[in-house]
Amino acid sequence: MFTKHVIKKLSAYCNGELPAQEARGVREHLLACERCRNQHGEIKLGMQLAQQLPPATAPAGMWSEIEALLDERSPRPDFQPKAPRLAFGFSWFRVAAATAVLLVAVTIGLMWFNYAPGVKWPVESSGSVRIDGNHISDKGSIAAGETLETDNSSRARITIGVIGEVELDPNSRIRLVQTRLTEHRLALDRGRMSAKITAPPRFFFVDTPSAVAIDLGCAYTFEVDDAGRSFLHVTSGWVELVGNGRESYVPIGAMCEARLGFGPGTPYFDDASEDFVRALEKFDFEGGSHSEFSTVLKESRERDTFTLWHLLSRVEGDRRVQVLNRMIELVGLPNGVTREGTLQLDPKTLEAWKDEMDTVWF
Repeated sequence: MFTKHVIKKLSAYCNGELPAQEARGVREHLLACERCRNQHGEIKLGMQLAQQLPPATAPAGMWSEIEALLDERSPRPDFQPKAPRLAFGFSWFRVAAATAVLLVAVTIGLMWFNYAPGVKWPVESSGSVRIDGNHISDKGSIAAGETLETDNSSRARITIGVIGEVELDPNSRIRLVQTRLTEHRLALDRGRMSAKITAPPRFFFVDTPSAVAIDLGCAYTFEVDDAGRSFLHVTSGWVELVGNGRESYVPIGAMCEARLGFGPGTPYFDDASEDFVRALEKFDFEGGSHSEFSTVLKESRERDTFTLWHLLSRVEGDRRVQVLNRMIELVGLPNGVTREGTLQLDPKTLEAWKDEMDTVWF
């Protein structure tokens, strides 16, 4: 059922160094494996950034942000390392730190060039578009703190540096909250947007009244209605949707709704049955009777173990046991995963479920 990851081959694959048959196998694996696809995206992005780095001199005050980013991305050992045997003190931690430094170094030039204080993002418009109340024709720009609005017949496209773009549908309003070295954030107040992002994970954020979408390297549509409800549909990669103490991981082909006071509901694939989706919505936002819970379990398919995986942490007691039993009935218990660890919501066990289920979910 499960397949081996191809992470060790990705560097050679991106550089065109693999034999044709082996490269074809990697391509086929990437279509099904989210974990390897994320790694491939980061390697490919790093190569693109290295090619596009412009010559620039960063101000001294920028280094505090760089140090903070390095601290955040550099792993730290859970133990006190022993005295190194090699004369130069080379260790796994130094390798990890060097890798983090390289990532930061590659990112610095791009981020400084595109996200320095005062930088504006280009806007292309079709129809009547306003930025902070001022009409623009064809082209304009938006800066941090400004608001862009479309009317019932206009559209707009915002270019996010070199990491992607956002398209805004009619009757929509979006704000550029901030653009910094470590965080680039929009706020969708109403309407519908489409985003295509190729940045490293957790660099691009979209706020809504009911949840925050955190980009994990993806493409998606995001809609906010007049009641402040959010509707996310992912068309490539993954998005993390968070709010009100809840979080949902939404992959390609999946959807998730969020409501004020609730945060994100339980994500589901867009080809799930109507009865499954209706029962899940009532369970998430209307109290969820025994009848709705039973319908979710009954209507779930192999692929819907993705939804059940999220439900594990949202139910307790006998309901959690029922969810796990249904998952095992549908797909079996993955190698190395235990019932006890799953029912106790052990983080490593839950992550193992997610990693091993790629071939079922996709």
